[in-house]
Amino acid sequence: MSFPVRTCAVCGEEFELKPDKPGFANRCPSCSEPEKSDSSTQPAGFTDREANAARRSAMKDLLYRKDS
Repeated sequence: MSFPVRTCAVCGEEFELKPDKPGFANRCPSCSEPEKSDSSTQPAGFTDREANAARRSAMKDLLYRKDS
């Protein structure tokens, strides 16, 4: 049994679409590898707990502020 041959949407390389292939169906195995998540988007020393606390306080301020 032959697997369908597809063309990668990113690099244009042809590949066989196998049932257990990880990633996207329209990308070749090398292009569909998961990207490494860098925490460079957050400032140094900024944790998820601090981000959630800041988010909660901002929402509280927006919801419950008195209109003056």
